Amino acid sequence: MLLGDMQMIDFSRSTFTWKSHPCTPDPHYRWQGGFVGEPGQVYHVRFTLDARCALQHPDRAEPLELFLGSPCRSEYTIARRNLFQVPSTEWRMAFSRACQVTIGASLGDVEEMSPRPLTEVFADHTIDIRQVAAPRRLADAADIAAATLDGCLLNGISSYRDQDTGCMVTVEYPVNVMNLNVADEEWQVCTGPVILPDLTTWDGAEVGRVLVAHVAMSHLDHVEFILRRPVEVAPDEVAWLDQPRGRDRLELRDPTSPPPAYPPPRPRPTVYRDVLEFAADNAVLADEIDGADMEPAGNRME
Repeated sequence: MLLGDMQMIDFSRSTFTWKSHPCTPDPHYRWQGGFVGEPGQVYHVRFTLDARCALQHPDRAEPLELFLGSPCRSEYTIARRNLFQVPSTEWRMAFSRACQVTIGASLGDVEEMSPRPLTEVFADHTIDIRQVAAPRRLADAADIAAATLDGCLLNGISSYRDQDTGCMVTVEYPVNVMNLNVADEEWQVCTGPVILPDLTTWDGAEVGRVLVAHVAMSHLDHVEFILRRPVEVAPDEVAWLDQPRGRDRLELRDPTSPPPAYPPPRPRPTVYRDVLEFAADNAVLADEIDGADMEPAGNRME
């Protein structure tokens, strides 16, 4: 979405729902994917959306839309007990209207990646994007403060141009955190997660990789993103961090016949460290709040 479109996504009601293919046993891993059911079983998954990114390439008539789904901790599905996988990691999905997209580990890493068509990954799927009716673009700090304190639903939109490719990247996200200095007309959004496209993986139709970030802005002409990266663990911490509890995600059906490159690395913690700054066209959008649903002014922070 470009800022002139003046649309606003209600992320809390926007969802991705998929239906799995019938489950088949993995030739090597007992708990591949974390599924603990029987062969042939089918299950559905639905998650809400955290953010949207639109990529307008100079050679493309329509923007490429990318979405970031809400996360879960790696789990065993659908189990009665021992639900969480330990060691645990974050699972979340990034996708376009047509493909599942790799979420990169960190800025600058070289990874194998290619978009996977959603029609191949899932037996069926639905992308349900809900729009806010008649959103308004807040004009200045006073408007932003008033809409925040009145309890309006707020979205941030940040557009910047990539200098190497000429692509216009527009990121839309719910404003989960807003800082206000009402007296001096100051404000700052600091929120996330959002996704940024790795434009080195653009193939003319899709991007192969996106990066998870958080976003901050305090003016309408500048935006900053901070990206995450995995960190190594001290040798004396590895033993407890890598120790499974209950089922082991890496348990083999036949320990004498492991797959190539076994065992794969265990999950590692991440930190937010790499900052990107851009000259940007930012906006804060708000819905229209129903005055009947508002608390009395005496109960609201001034």
